[in-house]
Amino acid sequence: MSKKETEKKFEMALEKQNYLLLAIAFVIVIVGFLLMMGGGSENPEVFNEEVYSFRRITLAPLVVLFGFLFAIYAIMKKPVDTKEMEKKN
Repeated sequence: MSKKETEKKFEMALEKQNYLLLAIAFVIVIVGFLLMMGGGSENPEVFNEEVYSFRRITLAPLVVLFGFLFAIYAIMKKPVDTKEMEKKN
């Protein structure tokens, strides 16, 4: 086996930048779920209208959706090849 074949054999599926973007997406999803928390009543016989607040019904699901879409982008993003950029200059 040549050195070039060995290098290709041990390549990761994604680059470091992709994993960083995935971590950011994970944090965004967690923040969205944290925004959904709360609104319960201490007394089960009393209904609390806070369950239907804007934050829990609209904002939090949109944040979670954005986090999942950002994760898809992070997986699909192709890293910029620095060698090609140097050749262009």
